[in-house]
Amino acid sequence: MNTLRLRSVSAVLGIALCSALLAATGAAADKVDARSRAIHESLLTLDTHLDTPALLSVPGWSMLDRHSVVADGSQLDLPRMIEGGLDGGFFATYIGQGPLTDAGRAAARDAALVRLQEIHQLVAANPKTFEIAYTAEDGPRIAATKKRVVYLSMENGYPVGQDVSLLTTFYKLGVRIAGPVHFLNNDLGDSSTDPKGPVWHGLSPLGKEYVKAANRLGILLDASHASDEVLEQLLELSKAPIVLTHSGTKAVYDHPRNVDDEHLRRLAAKDGVIQIYAYSDYFVPHPHPPEREAAIAALRKKYAGQRSRAQMEAQTRELAQVDAKYPIPRGTFEDFIAHLLHAVKVAGVDHVGIGLDFDGGGGVAGLEDATDYPKITARLLKEGLTPQDLAKIWSGNVLRILKKAQEAAAQDPAG
Repeated sequence: MNTLRLRSVSAVLGIALCSALLAATGAAADKVDARSRAIHESLLTLDTHLDTPALLSVPGWSMLDRHSVVADGSQLDLPRMIEGGLDGGFFATYIGQGPLTDAGRAAARDAALVRLQEIHQLVAANPKTFEIAYTAEDGPRIAATKKRVVYLSMENGYPVGQDVSLLTTFYKLGVRIAGPVHFLNNDLGDSSTDPKGPVWHGLSPLGKEYVKAANRLGILLDASHASDEVLEQLLELSKAPIVLTHSGTKAVYDHPRNVDDEHLRRLAAKDGVIQIYAYSDYFVPHPHPPEREAAIAALRKKYAGQRSRAQMEAQTRELAQVDAKYPIPRGTFEDFIAHLLHAVKVAGVDHVGIGLDFDGGGGVAGLEDATDYPKITARLLKEGLTPQDLAKIWSGNVLRILKKAQEAAAQDPAG
């Protein structure tokens, strides 16, 4: 897998243009008043989908240094977490879907193990700054010590291959949220975005065993990227609530990655939670001009397999040039707020949270990197939500269902 995964290329130039516009106009949306900031700092703030671990192996890139989304495309590091008042979140081990062969599955398994070790190494090297969280109770305890909370998740079940017992290994390494699929169908089930359409019409027989194994261990099942049929079967089969760590609402923008109102209500009825992302391609129409696509393909080829901070910076500059030449529409902070408020309206405030997908393609105009988290709090307060509501949205809801997954595992006779 290319570590320097190309972000939504409209982001790079869009960030620069948006920043300039806000500076010129003094837009109120970019300001956070003192009361909102104080409330934000008082909350336990967790983002349920952070793809930043993909950067930990990049030579010259450090989680401890301050980076710039304009300079190298990255969106989260320790200094920006502090500035943005983010206490932590679920750091994803993402392994892209590859061939469904023995060699492909073994390579995915090994890549996941390496990524998990890289996260552990970061924490072990900085014990006064970060701490791994294993239980729902760990998050508040760690945040109270002023350390950043590091929960672990796994995006895509590909590393499990055809051996669901590997979930036990990943659990022992700290994984507490895991999703069966990503962009393409795999051995476990169907994706919402595979161009071939469904293969299993939901979960495969192996995928149903995956659900049992996750329940037995106390791993929350993640339905983001999954087809509607997979979501329905997860809700039916799981003994614990379901989370969607980074998704949107179909009523606001009709895309297969977003969830319709009927499924939002079903999710809430089973005490599940949807965490809203900030992903431009799923917020606004995303055209594919041939010239732009050819330029992007050339960049992918040029930087395939490249792994250094200098190459990240060069790639980011060239992406900006492509965007300047072939601009396309980009989602905004207002789009993000619309998805979040719609989810609150349909599912209820007890069933909504935040998972922006930073460093995995997320980021929209006005919500660019980790320094922008306080804007969300300020805007939701302005919309009439209370600090108690925000405590649920920022962490209370996901920790509630994580605790329920733990409790279900404790009661599982096969555990």
